[in-house]
Amino acid sequence: MASADKPPLPPYMNIDPQVAASKLSAPVDTTRFAKAATFAAKGREDLAKRGHAPDGAKRLRKFSTWEVCRYMIPVATSHFRRVLKAHPDLPQGTGEGNSKWFTLEEVLALRKHFATEGAADKEYLPWRPKGLDAKIISVANFKGGVGKTSTAAHLAMSAALDGYKVLVIDLDSQGSMTSIMGGKVEDEWQTAFPLMAKDYAMNVVAENRAREARGEAPLPLDETLTEALQTNARDLIQSTHWPNIDLIGAQLNLYWAEFQVPVWRTQHRSWALWDALTNALSREDILTDYDVIFIDTPPALGYLTINALAAADILLVPLGASFLEFDSTGRFFDMLYSTFASIEDGENTIRRRDGLPDMKFEWDAVRAIVTRFDAAQQTDLANVVQAYFGDFMTTYRQEVTAMVGQAGERVNGIYEADYRDFNRDTYVRGRETFDRTWAEVKEVLLGTWWRDQQMMQSLET
Repeated sequence: MASADKPPLPPYMNIDPQVAASKLSAPVDTTRFAKAATFAAKGREDLAKRGHAPDGAKRLRKFSTWEVCRYMIPVATSHFRRVLKAHPDLPQGTGEGNSKWFTLEEVLALRKHFATEGAADKEYLPWRPKGLDAKIISVANFKGGVGKTSTAAHLAMSAALDGYKVLVIDLDSQGSMTSIMGGKVEDEWQTAFPLMAKDYAMNVVAENRAREARGEAPLPLDETLTEALQTNARDLIQSTHWPNIDLIGAQLNLYWAEFQVPVWRTQHRSWALWDALTNALSREDILTDYDVIFIDTPPALGYLTINALAAADILLVPLGASFLEFDSTGRFFDMLYSTFASIEDGENTIRRRDGLPDMKFEWDAVRAIVTRFDAAQQTDLANVVQAYFGDFMTTYRQEVTAMVGQAGERVNGIYEADYRDFNRDTYVRGRETFDRTWAEVKEVLLGTWWRDQQMMQSLET
């Protein structure tokens, strides 16, 4: 025990090297990493199942009459009950008395009924102009820990609750989004990798036809590329426990794309590697099957992220209200500029030589979102970030709440959490965090669709 006039030394002082050495294990070789990975896989499965049903499968909970009327269908609960009583053919929910609970499939069916029979001045179905493709929203930042996957997942769920049909594409080989959505991915052939491989292979096939006509040797078309040519994007899409959210998942082997893509580019310099994902989604009509496509990206500006950014109509950039995250995000924007400006310069040099018009990367909108915001400690810094990023910023800052942490521990989104597990005011505040974020993103989404619609109509007249 330290005397009153002699305070204890800090724990990092007077460390005996010999004692320290005695606590070490033998030097670590590569096989130890394999053991650690095996243990982690078992633990990951165990933790994931804690948010799942007893059989390990994720199932979406039901929604109460209160939730349906407050958040999903703009109708008073008393009128809602009268409509159900008058139309016994409509989904009636489960439960006793007025305490009814509905699956999301049932809520979607009820939305359609109210859209036909309800008040003309209310929005029962989400707006999307006819004849236009889905909007692709990519969520990216090369700094980890900024709430990127959480934001993407909750926005996808928000859109689904709003009635949109959603596709989520996980391009992060860590597969966190895939876990949240309950996806099962065995290998890279169930990820976006074969879509990129197929795009390259199709370019090689076309190039080889031209080479054959010129009497030149063909480019190699190996077993991987031959198999990729047989891939259909719809074969990679899996259903989730959300009836209107589908998934193209990810797993560790997807990272192989970061090594393979530059090799392909070296072999065939005219292949536009950044358009591989865009081409796959448009070529196989995926853009007509869905309303909104969310892409979750790795925390790095690699080839997968470049594809996600090039495919995006709307780019969302989450960041925390800290100096380091502000600084990192500024560098991220700088790298976006240098990367895509370099691609434009290189491509346009060739295009001008061949008498073709210049190409240009454009995004309908870019928004930076402050996440994990603590108003008591971060308001001043968030105001500085807001001032410097200007119209890139959303006005709402995504507040951190205890409910977010609890949902994360269960590998669930906030919308998957049963409000009966919380104080109702706590639930409302936690949900509002993502509802308000979705409201701003939806405003951007609808604005870009409307602008596209006006442009399309002007071309038709």
